[in-house]
Amino acid sequence: MIVAESGHAFASPDGSAAKVPYVFVMRARGSRIIESRDHIHPVRTCTARGHPDQLPAALRKG
Repeated sequence: MIVAESGHAFASPDGSAAKVPYVFVMRARGSRIIESRDHIHPVRTCTARGHPDQLPAALRKG
């Protein structure tokens, strides 16, 4: 299993720099990738992009 942590950098609506971390997980067997997936925090992503209104009300309660 390979786990890589990184982040998606972008400019937020107010022009400031923003970065949302994510994790990429890959499983390999022999020389073949048999599964891959990534995980990113949807609340942090929407908030950093200036769209907290796109989150369901239950998530905004924290």
